[in-house]
Amino acid sequence: MSAYVALLFRTARHLGFARDEGFYFAASTSYARWFDLLLRNRHEALTRTAIDQAWNINHEHPSLMKSLFGLSWLFLHEKWHLIAQESLSFRLPGMVMGGLGLWLVYLFGYRLTGRHRVGLMAAALLGLMPRVFYHAHLDCFDVPVMTMWVAVLYCHWRSLDGGFGWSLATGVMWGLCLETKHNAWFVPILVVVHWLVTRGGEFLSASRRGNFPLPLSLPMMALLGPVIFVGLWPWMWFDTLATPDGHPGRFSEYANFHLHHAYYNMEYLGFNWFRPPFPRSYAWGMIVFTVPAITLLLGLLGVSTQLTALARELSWLPSALAPARSAWGARLKTFADAWPEDRRGSVSFLLLGFAVPLGPWLSPKTPIFGGTKHWFPAYPFLALFAGLGFWALSRLFEAWLGERVTRTWLAVLCLGAALVLPAFSQTAHSHPFGLSNYTPLAGGAPGGADLGLNRQFWGFTTASLVPYFNAQARPGASVYIHDTTWDSWVMMQRDGYLRGDLRAVWQPAEADFSIVHHELHMNEVDYQNWVTWQSPRVAEVLTYDGVPIVSVYRRP
Repeated sequence: MSAYVALLFRTARHLGFARDEGFYFAASTSYARWFDLLLRNRHEALTRTAIDQAWNINHEHPSLMKSLFGLSWLFLHEKWHLIAQESLSFRLPGMVMGGLGLWLVYLFGYRLTGRHRVGLMAAALLGLMPRVFYHAHLDCFDVPVMTMWVAVLYCHWRSLDGGFGWSLATGVMWGLCLETKHNAWFVPILVVVHWLVTRGGEFLSASRRGNFPLPLSLPMMALLGPVIFVGLWPWMWFDTLATPDGHPGRFSEYANFHLHHAYYNMEYLGFNWFRPPFPRSYAWGMIVFTVPAITLLLGLLGVSTQLTALARELSWLPSALAPARSAWGARLKTFADAWPEDRRGSVSFLLLGFAVPLGPWLSPKTPIFGGTKHWFPAYPFLALFAGLGFWALSRLFEAWLGERVTRTWLAVLCLGAALVLPAFSQTAHSHPFGLSNYTPLAGGAPGGADLGLNRQFWGFTTASLVPYFNAQARPGASVYIHDTTWDSWVMMQRDGYLRGDLRAVWQPAEADFSIVHHELHMNEVDYQNWVTWQSPRVAEVLTYDGVPIVSVYRRP
């Protein structure tokens, strides 16, 4: 965990600021100043005027991570001067959440099987997914909510053995997950479906006697989740459900923002998708095109080795809905035994952990903007199956070595390193163009461009042009920054990375330099520049593996 956070911290300086980060820099600063006021004058800070003034900024997402971003900035940068680079102080909590996610996946894998190798391989392959690695740097919520999702489900899984403590922890973690991002609202669906699938027979028998045996974690979630969700978000403290004049309250505003979210543009297979119906293949296609093949192959192997255990968990269902235990048993025994039989339904739990976050993309109305980040909570469970696949493969490897090698643990370690190497190589090569990277199955970045896959979004690649602007622009030159937000541009200057005299402008005609971030729906900006400069000639083209990512036009 510590090594991963250190790696993220080390490589973050070379990564530009995404559009959303600019908004969260401003919001986190506002929240941090409220916390500072709370420490100095609690009475004033707790007034509605002070709360609304600070927390009205960017309230479409809950406040937990933005609060942590702001507190990190306030103390580590502003007060204690422990982090000199301002953006790093904002980004650090997200990096720590990324490291915690890897630790939780390791712990889950180890507790699942009693084998360190399962957890270690799962954590390594999760951290070495290029898109996860990119997002783990950011002042955003997608990796934190992935971590919180795993934390909730791990606590619930432990609670299935009995014990009030883990049930209580599940309720607390779900509240924190709700306060991280709206993905958390799908967790109860997963918990209930898993309970019905694995213990439906018991539930039906008990319900006939008037009993409804539910996991204790469910009432804990229902009790603690909303309390934590509202309690940690001061903006929700007033007019929560309704205003005094009977209009919908702030929770309705928050929910409606996501239930009726605007549609943004996204290129997929050569078409610009900007309104429904969206392709149902999008999520699965992007998984194949962006997750390293070794992770996918080990994941499939891990699933195949646990079909016997899955059949046992689903034995109360009609035989047509469960794999035939006798047919698979002898065949799969060669690869790996399932962990000792328990009543938790662990295999189906992992399968649901992977499937439920992907469920919304079965609907053609679910927006596809944001690429892969919206189903990040599925990836830890893909990684856990990959860890199980490595366990099966390593057992075969140990059996093949037999008595020929005395230190089999060292041989297994070398096998693990060899399997991790392709994912490591691809992830290292992806930086700092994480959203432009595609796997060899897609043909890499050039193959992705040929297939008509989105080259980037969020305007973060402007940072890769900083050396060009610092060297080529005259003092006081103006730059049309296109898809980069003002706050992101200013942050590069505040960090001392970009020259402070360069000015951002909002029209190519006003600029000495004009940026075009290459996305299919932004081709019109190229045409604007051709008209403005009376020439299609570009001054600089930023490429990744030969694929144009950003072009720069320069006033003659």
